[in-house]
Order: sequence, then C-alpha cells, then structure tokens
Amino acid sequence: MIDHAHDLASVRDATERLLTAVGKLDNAAVTQPSRLPGWSRGHVLAHLARNADALVNVLEGRPMYVSAEARDGDIERDAPRALDVQLADLRGSAVRFQDAAEVPADWSRTVELRNGVTDSASRVPFRRWVEVELHHVDLGIGYELEDLSADFTEREIEFLTDRFRGHPDVPPTRVTDGTRAWSTGGDAHGAGARDGAAAVTVTGSPADLLGWLAGRRTGEALSVHGGPLPALPPL
Repeated sequence: MIDHAHDLASVRDATERLLTAVGKLDNAAVTQPSRLPGWSRGHVLAHLARNADALVNVLEGRPMYVSAEARDGDIERDAPRALDVQLADLRGSAVRFQDAAEVPADWSRTVELRNGVTDSASRVPFRRWVEVELHHVDLGIGYELEDLSADFTEREIEFLTDRFRGHPDVPPTRVTDGTRAWSTGGDAHGAGARDGAAAVTVTGSPADLLGWLAGRRTGEALSVHGGPLPALPPL
C-alpha cells in the first residue's frame, strides 16, 4: 500500500536538503557541468523546478507537458539563471507541488504522465521524491547515492526492477544486495519472469545496484554471475 502522505513528507525533507546544499554554491558553480551528459548544474535545477510544475499538472488533470519540445525549451531557457533566481524558483515550485498534493482527492485514481505512461495518483509523490534525490546526486556537489535513506533506495530498486521486468532486451536477471532480491528482465510471458528463474545474477551494495539501475553508475563495482552485466534501456 502506497503511503502518499509519508512520501509527501519525504519530498519536503529532500527538497530542504537540496535547497540548503544548492544555497552554498555560487553563480559560477551553477554554470559548471553536472554529472548528466550535456547538462550544467543550472539545467538540473531548471528541470527540477519545471518537473514540480509538471506534476502539479498531472495532479490537476492536465497534460504533464505541452510537448517534449516545450519541456526541453523551458529547461534550456531557465538553465543560465543566477543562483538566487534558481533557488527562488525551486522553492516556489516545490510549494506549488505541495499545495496541489494537499487538496483532498481520490488518490487511487489513474493519472497520465509523459509519453502516455499511466500510474496511480498515490505514486506521484514518490516519483517527485525520486526526482529530487537522484538529481541532487547528479549535481555533483557532495551528495552521493550512499547518502540516500535505506527506505528510499530499496523502494527505488524495486520500482526500477519492476520497470524493466518483461523487457525483451534485458535477460532474466536476479538483482540482490545479499539480503534482499528482486527479479527483472525476461519475457513478460516466459518462465523467467513468472517463476523467478534468472540467467544472470547481479550482486552489490544497495547504492551500487541503484546506480546501475538508474543509469548513474556503470556497474563495475557489481558482481555478475551467469553472463555479462545486462545493458539496461535508458529511463
């Protein structure tokens, strides 16, 4: 059962950590490259602000973005802004998201995200939590995957392994940190997806598993048995 109220509180906490960390930067640091190819830190900050507004659209029944081109154009437009403007926008968009999420609503309803993806409204706060936490790491300012809470890391691993489950380009794979295990990949209609049989087992720390699944690490720190480390599709 998804606890959207818990996730909204977690979003608030994660956003405050992000704002505190970003507030220690200067204008020059915002223009420097982030860990995301082709994006400066300003691009990451602009994306986070616009994503909050996009999720307000989702909660209120509007298209998440007008178009992919508009989304990308907004990020490019806002990326070069000075630090104080970035911070004000981040905080303001975060407040708008929280306000929209506090309106009484049917949290079991289905909402539409980008590219026709649908989900329960109750998972929208978790999706925002993911955006804030992973992009905080992407800024490259001292916040690492190892700093994420165990609760968040386990849930995001579960979310991502579920996302790749049944994907035809990913072999049946068992993902484990030595204590917990998740299955992913394989034909959605085949035995590998149905009974947990896996051609490949990937073992590592929770942070390294998350980094690989989320496209933030190459997976070189992971142990792989039964074949090469699977190449994962882009998120």
